[in-house]
Amino acid sequence: MTRTVNGFMLIDAPHSALNNAGNDSSERTENIVRVKVIRKGRKVYPYVSGQALRYWWRTTLEEKFDWKVSPIEREKKIAFTNANPVEYDDDDVFGYMRALKKADGGTVTRLSVLKNSPLVSVTGQVPTEDFGVMARHEGDPVPYEHEFYSTVLKGIFSLDLGNIGVFYKSEKTGYKNMYPELEAIAEKNGAAQVESKWVMPAEVRTKRAKDVLKALPYLAGGAKQTSHLTDVSPKLLILVGIDGGNHLFMNLVREENGEASLDIEALEDVISDYSDILLTDIYIGRRKGFMEELDPVLKALTEKYAGNSPKVIYGSINETVDSFVQVIPGLMG
Repeated sequence: MTRTVNGFMLIDAPHSALNNAGNDSSERTENIVRVKVIRKGRKVYPYVSGQALRYWWRTTLEEKFDWKVSPIEREKKIAFTNANPVEYDDDDVFGYMRALKKADGGTVTRLSVLKNSPLVSVTGQVPTEDFGVMARHEGDPVPYEHEFYSTVLKGIFSLDLGNIGVFYKSEKTGYKNMYPELEAIAEKNGAAQVESKWVMPAEVRTKRAKDVLKALPYLAGGAKQTSHLTDVSPKLLILVGIDGGNHLFMNLVREENGEASLDIEALEDVISDYSDILLTDIYIGRRKGFMEELDPVLKALTEKYAGNSPKVIYGSINETVDSFVQVIPGLMG
C-alpha cells in the first residue's frame, strides 16, 4: 500500500478575484471580467482551478526552494516539458506526458505524485461587480467591470511518498516514465534499478517531499493582486500520513449561517474510523487571527488526545509544517 500525506487547507479570500473566467461576450458591454464559479442549485461558489493552484505551488518551489524546473517546448498547439524527472524536480512531482519518436522510446507519461482539488468557496456568494474607468488619456473615459468576492476557500491535496523519485518502465499509461536516454541519465545520477523501475537516492526523494510541504506557508499567486492583494497561503492546515491512497478530510468544513465552520466531530470521526491506517499524529496549524473561535476548541482537542496514539498536535502554520516534515523520512519507505 502506498504511503500518502493527506492535506486539508483553508485560504482566506476577503476581497479577492483569484481566478477569472475572462470576458463574457453575452453581457451588455464587452469588457466585464467574471470570476470562475460553480453552481449548486441556486447558489454560486467561486473557485480557483486545480491547475491554478498547481501553478502557484510550482512557482513557489522554483522561487523559494530553488527547484530546477523543466524547460517547456512548444510545437504548434502542443506544449510539453522535458519529461526528465531525474534532473528536473517538477517533472518528478507534477508529472508529464510527452510523445517521443518511436525510436527514442515512444510516448512517455507520468502520474503526478502531488494531487490536489480546486480551491472552492465554502459559502455561496453573490460576487460584487466593481466598476472602473481608464481615464488617463485624452477623450472619453473607457469603462470596465470585474467581479470579486469575500469568502473562505477550501481544498485538499495528497502527496504519494512511495512514488516520489521512483520511475517506472511499465507499458501502462502513467507508468511508462522511462526511455533509453533517461535510463542512462538516471544511472549517471545515482538512481538504482530495482526490477522494472528506477529509484532515486533517498536524500533526493526526501528533500523533494519535504520541499513540497515546506512551500505551503509561502504559496503566492492569483489574479488581480494589484488591486485585491490576497495572501493565498493556508490559514488553517491539517496534515497526516496514512497507509493508503484515499483522502480522509474532504468533508471537514461546512457553511453555517453564511460562514465557514470547521466540523470537529467530523474530524474526530475520521480519527476514530481510520485509526488503523493513520501513520502519524494529526498535525493542525492555524494562522492567529483567522477563525479565532477555533483556538479554544483545538486546544481542547489537543488535550483530549494527549494520551492517545495518534495525538493531535496544534500550533501555528509554520510550526505545524516544520514539525510534520520531520516525520517524512520515516514514511518514505
